[in-house]
Amino acid sequence: MQRAATIISRQMASLSQVRMAGEAGSGAGKGGGGGGSIRSAGGSFGKMEAAHEDQYFYNQQKQQLQNIRDGLHDEISFHEEQIKRHQEAIARHKERIGNMEKK
Repeated sequence: MQRAATIISRQMASLSQVRMAGEAGSGAGKGGGGGGSIRSAGGSFGKMEAAHEDQYFYNQQKQQLQNIRDGLHDEISFHEEQIKRHQEAIARHKERIGNMEKK
C-alpha cells in the first residue's frame, strides 16, 4: 500500500507542472530558453507547435492516469486474494479447534 501511495504521489506531482506563460505559441516559455526558432517567430506555426505540445502532454497524462488505474486494480486483486487465503486459514484453524474439543 505504501508503494502505491509513493507511485501515485510521484506521478501526480509530474502532472501538476506549469509549462508556459502567456499565450500559447507566442514565444519563449518560462524556462528562460528561446523556445526554438518556430516558437520564437510566433504566429500560426508557433500556435500549431504549442497545440502539438499540449496534445503530447495530454496524451502522456492520460497514459499515466491509466497506469495508475491499472496498478490500483492489480493491488485490489492482490488484496482480495490475500483476504480469501486468510479466510480459508481461519476456517481451517476453527475446524482444528472444533476437532480438539470433541476429543
